[in-house]
Amino acid sequence: MFLRRSKNPNQGQQWGVLRSLSSGAPNWFLCIFILFVSVAWAAEPEIPTNRVAEVSTYLNPDFRTFGSSIEDRDFWENFSTKETRIGMIQSAENLLEKPMPETTDELYLDFSKTGNRTRWQKVAGRRRGRVTTFVLAECIENKGRFLPGFGETVRSLAQEPTWIYPAHDKDLKNFQGESIDIDLGSARLGWELGTAAAILGDQLDKETREILVSEVRRRVVDAFRLKLEKKAPRDSWFDRTNNWNSVCLAGVTGAALALLEDPEARAFHIAAAEQLSRNFLDGFTPDGYCSEGMSYWNYGFGHYLALAELVWQSTNGKVDLYDREGVRAPASFGWRARIAEGVYPTFSDCPLGAKPVERYMWFVNRRFCYGWPEYRTLEREPGGRNLPERLWFEAPNSASQTECETSETPVGTLRTWFDDAGVLICRPKDETQTDCLSVALKGGHNDEQHNHNDVGSYQVVFNGVNFLVDPGSEVYTARTFSGRRYESNVLNSFGHPVPQVDGQLQKRGREAQGVVLESRFTPEKDTLTIDFTSAYDVPALEQLIRTFVYDREGHGVFTVTDSVRFKEPTEFGTALITMSDWKQEGANEILIEEGDGKVRVTVTCPDDLKVESETIEEDVRAPGRPDRLGLNLAQPITETEIVVRIEPVLEE
Repeated sequence: MFLRRSKNPNQGQQWGVLRSLSSGAPNWFLCIFILFVSVAWAAEPEIPTNRVAEVSTYLNPDFRTFGSSIEDRDFWENFSTKETRIGMIQSAENLLEKPMPETTDELYLDFSKTGNRTRWQKVAGRRRGRVTTFVLAECIENKGRFLPGFGETVRSLAQEPTWIYPAHDKDLKNFQGESIDIDLGSARLGWELGTAAAILGDQLDKETREILVSEVRRRVVDAFRLKLEKKAPRDSWFDRTNNWNSVCLAGVTGAALALLEDPEARAFHIAAAEQLSRNFLDGFTPDGYCSEGMSYWNYGFGHYLALAELVWQSTNGKVDLYDREGVRAPASFGWRARIAEGVYPTFSDCPLGAKPVERYMWFVNRRFCYGWPEYRTLEREPGGRNLPERLWFEAPNSASQTECETSETPVGTLRTWFDDAGVLICRPKDETQTDCLSVALKGGHNDEQHNHNDVGSYQVVFNGVNFLVDPGSEVYTARTFSGRRYESNVLNSFGHPVPQVDGQLQKRGREAQGVVLESRFTPEKDTLTIDFTSAYDVPALEQLIRTFVYDREGHGVFTVTDSVRFKEPTEFGTALITMSDWKQEGANEILIEEGDGKVRVTVTCPDDLKVESETIEEDVRAPGRPDRLGLNLAQPITETEIVVRIEPVLEE
């Protein structure tokens, strides 16, 4: 019974070698070998079979995906708003008149040759976007007009050598047909196509359905199970603690539930999602801080919510990924992280202007009964990034069905202290007053998710505008996620309002951290002191301490004090980062202007100091490029203190 021939030719060769080794050998050799193989084969698989069997008893036989099939005319005739329905049909009509955007091998290989991610992704986005447009229009109209366009889209997508993004196929093994990996793009496309097949049902012609099911299973659903069963190489995102885990799991699980009929197979994917998604939750600090930034909270946690909802609806709530340790705190991140109304931190790979997606905020507010007044209702036009998400928010879901008998009263409006992450957000006594300073500041360390070398960074907001910024993310290229990442002057510490020490930038790694020496918070004033000596690899540096003080009196004053001590005379300086207009007024004052608002920065130091400005020539995800205002000592020193005082300028 142990002599089954492997379908893997390499495994067959290995068996042949072992068989030849054991021939003529003592019987004990063969016995030990058979015992070893028996134990290995009898070992519990990664996804426990008893859990799969248990989940199979919970399955809702009628659930395939969010929303309703095309046959439910009441649902589709009331889908979204009348204006939206008309617009979707017009968009699909326009696509019928346009050929499928062409993708080529040369375009796919553009990234491997030039490092440019955008050119292929733009074309791929237009190709994949036809799925949602044609399907929604057909379901709304129900005349068969858009089915040929959808069929053409499916056949064209099936001809692509891989659905993996070029940036995720650096060795080109997927492109060359040597591997079938699953990435953010292929998981999403598989989910969208599976959803399309589920809601179109018998309206879809046999040929298109067969192609769709075959390709989604081969590239996504079956590929995932083969990897978990160790019959194919494991994808690294299975064990990652960032957005990849939740995004890919949502896509794979959504595709599997939409297409698979066998209860055991469906239960397997649910049990796998239940187990592997714990890794994503481990990426948040216990206080719920998302070091990937707000835009990735939207992307990563938004997909975790979608995954949890898929599992909840498909098991009639018996498997509840909302009700588990490590969910509630991250769910509140979007509300707790606000600096001022509509303004959020841009630490990490987060673009300026990023804010939490309203529909996610409504969902978690309702699902967890947080009681946030601004997210009690959801607009009639919730939108969504893809077909499954549109259906998720248009149809009844676990949040809309949750009754909050008692709502929590939001607390901590003066500040949010993510003590595990070392991030503090300070707000005025009255948040409705826009003519008061608000700030966000961080200690943390330099080995965070989507890390920037930015221990000690901060943002200053006035009149709803970032006057002093952390410039956030650069436009992604091949360099961004490579060994050359910190060549970027917005990813290394040069692009952040932190010191240069002896001409050196901050080093990367977990040991480069801000150790909290003091955190003292009162209704009038918040003080945070960090020791970030470890962030600099400078032998002469004995101590570098940064103290933040946010004073709520009047319209707010924010001071940043750097105290430094060296073993010998050493160069030292700090910096301001702004994307607003600025001018120097006198030796130690800088006026920063944006719209009708003005902020004055006053710098004091016992030693001679000069302002040296430089535009950071990196492509940031913002309308302009940031200026770095270096506040540099004229001569090397052994000990000094630089105090930066920031306050609004109010017109009389």
